[in-house]
Amino acid sequence: MKNILFLALFLGSQPLFSQEPAAKRITKHINFLASDKMKGRGTGSPENAKAAAYIARHFKKYGLKPLGVKGYYQNFTAKVRRVVVSDSLRETTNVIGFLDNGAPHTIVIGAHYDHLGLGRQGSSLEKQPEGQIHNGADDNASGVAGLLELAQYYAKNKIKEPYNLLFMAFGAEELGLLGSRFFLNNPTIPLEKLNFMICMDMIGRYDPSRGVGVGGYGTSDAWPEIFKGVESSIKFFTDRAGNGGSDNAAFYAKQIPVLFFHTGGHPDYHKPSDDPEKIDAKAEEEILRLEIKLLDRAMQKPKMTFTPVK
Repeated sequence: MKNILFLALFLGSQPLFSQEPAAKRITKHINFLASDKMKGRGTGSPENAKAAAYIARHFKKYGLKPLGVKGYYQNFTAKVRRVVVSDSLRETTNVIGFLDNGAPHTIVIGAHYDHLGLGRQGSSLEKQPEGQIHNGADDNASGVAGLLELAQYYAKNKIKEPYNLLFMAFGAEELGLLGSRFFLNNPTIPLEKLNFMICMDMIGRYDPSRGVGVGGYGTSDAWPEIFKGVESSIKFFTDRAGNGGSDNAAFYAKQIPVLFFHTGGHPDYHKPSDDPEKIDAKAEEEILRLEIKLLDRAMQKPKMTFTPVK
């Protein structure tokens, strides 16, 4: 009897299925990507390449099909324009995994994995950033952790959804959305087959008084019906705009509907103090559960029509 009671209590504290989003795995991903050893994952750095390899390794583990140019990788050259540096041209990559459900259209789920490195490529808000590790736990290790959790969930849920899913980790977002723009100009899947794009950037610092923002609500007339009646254990609100914030802006510019998830700014944004211990992994788990609800509803609808937001 005691064993049965223990098992019930244990199962009650765990995700029902192992593929469901879990705070423990979210924390593990963020602790790896945003550790001091990763030196801020600056574009073109060995640590940035190590982060890309980490993502590709998990895509392979989940059974996703490589849809880059070289396996999971879509290599490109990024240019640092914001500051004068000796190595303004840097080689980097997008990491692309495909869940092929044999469907005619595909949904993109993305997050950027680069950050500001040692503060020499620009955009740091620290007064003297040079040489300081910018770990980027929220920006955007939290988004990558979400990307990996959703990839695992949909790859392992034993359900054949009516849409394919393209999971993308973008490089060089901090240099001006370079990775997402490169993909859209050099797509490895026809753009006309894309339904919409989900972007996660900074989803690790949930503030209950604010809630998680969901941008892009106005980019298709289909979104209001999909959101109707959706409930969550976390507070959330919608915003119509789709052309700001992160890589979603590049897809919006190509007239692809988007949603952009973001828990808001904070004093550690683009500073060395954006560290893993400040992440609310349990809240991020609930944000991902909200995303799954919305994705599942959207996948029961026909392909969306893009609506520009005035």
